[in-house]
Amino acid sequence: MQKAVIFSSDPVSIDDILSISDRQCTVELDNSETYQASINAGADFISECLQQDGAVYGVTTGYGDSCEVAVPPESVDQLPINLTRFHGCGLGQHFSAEETRAILAVRLVSLCKGFSGVSYNLLQRLALMLQEDILPLIPEEGSVGASGDLTPLSYIAGALIGEREVVFRGRVQSSKSAFAELGLQPYQLRPKEALALMNGTAVMTALACLAYRRADYLCQLSSRVTSLMLAAVKGNPYHFDVALHSVKPHQGQQQIAAWIRSDLQLQEPAPRQSRLQDRYSIRCAPHVIGALQDALPWIKITLFNELNSVNDNPVVDAKARRIHHGGHFYGGHIAMVMDLLKAQVANLADLQDRQMALLLDGKSNQGLAANLTAAEGAEQSVSHGFKAVQIGCSAWAAEALKLTMPASVFSRSTECHNQDKVSMGTIAARDCRRVITLTEQVIAASLLAAAHGCYLRQQSSALPLNKDVRQFVDQMLNGFPLLTQDRPLEAELRQLLAMIKQQCWRLYAA
Repeated sequence: MQKAVIFSSDPVSIDDILSISDRQCTVELDNSETYQASINAGADFISECLQQDGAVYGVTTGYGDSCEVAVPPESVDQLPINLTRFHGCGLGQHFSAEETRAILAVRLVSLCKGFSGVSYNLLQRLALMLQEDILPLIPEEGSVGASGDLTPLSYIAGALIGEREVVFRGRVQSSKSAFAELGLQPYQLRPKEALALMNGTAVMTALACLAYRRADYLCQLSSRVTSLMLAAVKGNPYHFDVALHSVKPHQGQQQIAAWIRSDLQLQEPAPRQSRLQDRYSIRCAPHVIGALQDALPWIKITLFNELNSVNDNPVVDAKARRIHHGGHFYGGHIAMVMDLLKAQVANLADLQDRQMALLLDGKSNQGLAANLTAAEGAEQSVSHGFKAVQIGCSAWAAEALKLTMPASVFSRSTECHNQDKVSMGTIAARDCRRVITLTEQVIAASLLAAAHGCYLRQQSSALPLNKDVRQFVDQMLNGFPLLTQDRPLEAELRQLLAMIKQQCWRLYAA
């Protein structure tokens, strides 16, 4: 039986968002009378302000720099519809189904806090879209990350009122027809509801949650590849000794060293090694991967705080009968952690690319065939093994490193200089997603080559790997045979990439 994620004023975890993204849980809304009343109080307070001629940004005024323009009472209901329409200018690819579910869920979390001036009916309709998997087609490009993700989130607001396309039951159709299939009419927005839907950080935060999961797994996978690389190049396993790492107390570094050490079979006392020190890409792997491992807990806390924040404007406090005009839509924290995460993940791509070079070079791989070909006889002279794969690794790593320029430093004044300092958080998150994809490509290639290298090495000497890791190598070779002659490897690399994205291997105990 699937677990249920219940949306209320209580915190929602990153894992909950990921489960919703994967459709591994059901979505429910707190339906208690107390909760419904607390949500509706915000929308009712907005209505009272209108009746009393109160000035509320985005309700009785235009948007952004147009906040000096007064909106007459007879136009108040048209204003939110116009907001959804004029922001319908996104370009680029559409977010994936998994990303779109996460975006919907993250926006719902914020609105459920009860400080956005929306009605319970709106929360119900958003929950319904997640329950029925009605997914708006949301273009990726067009957000500067303040005022939040206005343009991409307009595609959710527009879908609610029946004016945008969605994917529903396996086909692209208008949201109006999708709702009709469920016996529903398009939603009628109340005065502040379009602004509440759009003026927040849901897109960047959703992408960041998905990026966090992938980066967390890459720490483990990069550690395992390092273990295989060390075994294949006949490296010194005592670079990961517990006493050695105990004197540099970074927890992430020590965790990576412990994971790699757990893959290995070490003798005590340590035998004399023919090579005292391996190259940095082997010896310093815990320090490289460990920097990311140490960053992840802090990134997770920051994501959790943003996920569970009220991140729109204005903030409606019905209990205190106050409306606060501020800037909680600003995505600076997401921009910061995504700029950090993409730089640290790109370091993994660079690390594995260097390990790959070490493994394939006949001058440094301690006696293995150049380019790791397993060809014999007449086939040897015409076989080139992993040569082109290494070139690919260099290309993917270089592209990942190129994308590590912080997006957050590229703030651009826009919208008549009202939005004169913006976060670029969504661009940072999209860059991070691309860096992770490129790094997964490098690691997929490195994993394939390292497994082959281990097989070739064990023909002449025992591998310093424990039984479980040797079985891991055998499983890899069963699915991806030795290169006894050249063959295209694209299909195999894509298969490995899919396995990495699905996190098929449980590598280390928590």
